[in-house]
Amino acid sequence: MKKILITSTLCTTIVFGGVDVLPVEKRTFVQSKYIPDISLVMDTSYVSRDMSDDKVSEFEIPGVAEALLGSHTHDGVAHTPYNASNGFNLNYAELVLSSSVDPFFTVDGVFHFSESNTEIEELYFTSTVLGYGTRLKGGKFNSNFGYINEQHHHSWDFADMPLVYEAFLGMHGLNEMGLQLQWIAPTDTYLMAGVEVLQGENSQMFGKDKIGDYTTQADAPALFVGYLKTSFDIKDTTVLAGLSYARGSSRIDHTDDDEAHALSAMSSIYGADLLIKHYFDSYSFVSWQSEVLNRTMQGTYYDVDSSGSMTDSSALSKDQTGLYSQVIYGVNKSWRAGVRYDTIFQNDVTKSGTNVDNGNNFDKYSAMIEYHTSEFARFRLQYNHNHSLCDENGDRQSFNTIMLQANLSIGAHAAHSF
Repeated sequence: MKKILITSTLCTTIVFGGVDVLPVEKRTFVQSKYIPDISLVMDTSYVSRDMSDDKVSEFEIPGVAEALLGSHTHDGVAHTPYNASNGFNLNYAELVLSSSVDPFFTVDGVFHFSESNTEIEELYFTSTVLGYGTRLKGGKFNSNFGYINEQHHHSWDFADMPLVYEAFLGMHGLNEMGLQLQWIAPTDTYLMAGVEVLQGENSQMFGKDKIGDYTTQADAPALFVGYLKTSFDIKDTTVLAGLSYARGSSRIDHTDDDEAHALSAMSSIYGADLLIKHYFDSYSFVSWQSEVLNRTMQGTYYDVDSSGSMTDSSALSKDQTGLYSQVIYGVNKSWRAGVRYDTIFQNDVTKSGTNVDNGNNFDKYSAMIEYHTSEFARFRLQYNHNHSLCDENGDRQSFNTIMLQANLSIGAHAAHSF
């Protein structure tokens, strides 16, 4: 039987007849060979909005989300939405470190820097040593719920998050500490199933912390996610589709607002996504991408006075649905253009058994054109017409925004998902 010696930067393996006979723990490993990939992404923009910053920062979608364009505090850190202010915005600098640890694990870290704070956006390990098409991830990471949630801002097709995501899950989406297990089926067509057990600290929808003396703290982990995704090709056309589900406790604290209140509930969110992308050649393509999200919340709504004490409580139920749909045309290697429609079309809220009429069909329209000098530099001009937000009196507001965005990166950066 022929003996073969295979040497690599990872290990030295002795193979007899195609079978590895050297135990894993005896293989040679040289940590110095694993030099991390390092990259830095810069995102900045110029914004011209036909309404003042102070005014739009107070706007809301009644019964759905408050102050979508205003700053908020989460885990003691102040967060300002991207492209928040008229004039120039330094949205963030993103530092990414990625490397293999050993033959069993890789580690990825994504660190966000703004003018006011620094935070760990993601820091997780990944391992495929379990075999059988499985992958394990642990740490803090973007959930694989839906399609766009896992993506970082600089890989989006538009400068801002789809309305339904931001309204239901906040500007960070589902970004949590926890564990993820994925399995790829041994089939000709790509089929992946995944489950996640997460801490549950999403400030917009999921939470576990006690509020005042009138809610209890939920046991952690407090959020559970599952999904099924598939993909297949039809000649030069690729189809991706997925179904997602998340369920967890909700502790929403708005006791510092002018109309102070809090919410304790159990919440679920259902998602369906579809992407169809047709290539004309290596660089020219047209794609259609859509996601629909439905969320339900069942719990108790608490009215709070200025001292933070509860003054009244009532049963609360929400059933809300929204979607976004976009078309992108890649003209060539340098130019792309696209349009997107956002809407939250269902907003059913029941308080103490009585339907609350907060309105429906909160719409937003966007169009963009972008130029790439290379795969590392992108300049985008985007126009938004926003008819989704209301003022403090509940009156629907319409305003227009023009954004010029520059996104540039240096260093070695991992490829983005399809």
